[in-house]
Amino acid sequence: MDLNIKVNEKNHLDIGGVDAVEIAKKYGTPTYVIDENRIRDNYNRFYNAFTKYYSDFKVFYACKANTNIAVLKILEEEGCCVDAVSPGEVYISKKLGFSGDRILFTGNNIKDDELKEVADTGALLNIDSVSALKRLAKIVDPDGMKISFRVNPMVGAGHHDHCITGGVMSKFGIMDSEAVEVYSLAKDLGFNPVGMHSHIGSGILDPEPFKLAISSTMDIAGKVHQEADIEFEFLDFGGGIGVPYTPTENTVDIDKFAKENVALFKDKLKEYKMNNPTMYLEPGRYLVADAAALLVSVNSVKQSYRKFIGVDAGFNTLLRPAMYDSYHHIVVANKMNEENTEEVDIAGNVCESGDLFARDRPMPKIDEGDTLAILNAGAYSFTMASNYNTRPLPKEVLVSNGETIVVREEQTYDDIFEKQTMPEHLK
Repeated sequence: MDLNIKVNEKNHLDIGGVDAVEIAKKYGTPTYVIDENRIRDNYNRFYNAFTKYYSDFKVFYACKANTNIAVLKILEEEGCCVDAVSPGEVYISKKLGFSGDRILFTGNNIKDDELKEVADTGALLNIDSVSALKRLAKIVDPDGMKISFRVNPMVGAGHHDHCITGGVMSKFGIMDSEAVEVYSLAKDLGFNPVGMHSHIGSGILDPEPFKLAISSTMDIAGKVHQEADIEFEFLDFGGGIGVPYTPTENTVDIDKFAKENVALFKDKLKEYKMNNPTMYLEPGRYLVADAAALLVSVNSVKQSYRKFIGVDAGFNTLLRPAMYDSYHHIVVANKMNEENTEEVDIAGNVCESGDLFARDRPMPKIDEGDTLAILNAGAYSFTMASNYNTRPLPKEVLVSNGETIVVREEQTYDDIFEKQTMPEHLK
């Protein structure tokens, strides 16, 4: 099992050296708990694996996975860069000390005012369409401005159809067949196109699609280099490296992954007689997914036509199981070494029949008052939370060197109410 599970002497789940049951008692539930050291370890493992084989290498964290400011600041301190997909993500990154050259903005269907807003921050714009390129040329001074383009490498992969971002069905990027024309147009408009980016999907555990994407992207880049006379400063290969969500999945052998992909990258550079651009990768969830858990309390054990374990969170708190049919491993944090004795449904508190965290899940005997931990909740979890059913967003707690710190307060009902305005005629 490769799920970053640790158990203390009380037979309780350990998160970063702190008893998860004690965290739940202290802060209440539902609460997201983030392990700072795990994030640092994940980043350095990834960065060191690639720089071992290619020194001019940068990690761009796809921050849509988790934009908690503590998480971003931890990665900023480690030297990580940011892949941002909204002006809001750029704004937060700048506030936390990321310089413009450490932010790559890859928006899609972006408005003119947003293009201008991001350009003014100094972040590098990674253009997704000819439309965006032409509109950008009208709202900024393109003279020598560095930009990049996202291309569709016609390779897609991911843990769910909704997470596949390359191929004929994808809304993202310029077509491979128009790349030379688009880069030439950018030069004619006065821009300085210095990079190329591709992204094939998220949650990738099989290295083969990633290698295909690098090969395809490098072929596109090589053609652009030769026919549009572009000297690339960087080539960026997106596609979130997966983490094991189930006990039967194994972690990607990151050293082997780095060695094989860097070798392919170098071969393609030689094939197309390109200089040695910086290699960018966007590991996304790999950096943060297994660094957090969602702690919930069992408030109901109900024997109906099925046995339901009811908890105090729902898909408003963790959407992935309902949206993607995603598996999240769940443990009883106060009964870690007990054997599974029954199959149950673990249900949330949202008024929707699809509000389930697990169906027919083998579990130990669960009692009301037990604390459950939903694992691998560090990526695409809080960031996708909502106020559905008028439920406040949960608290986030950081574990740092054995200490716990609240890094996001739980919302109140007033927080939800006060941003609305009653029309005068209804008062």
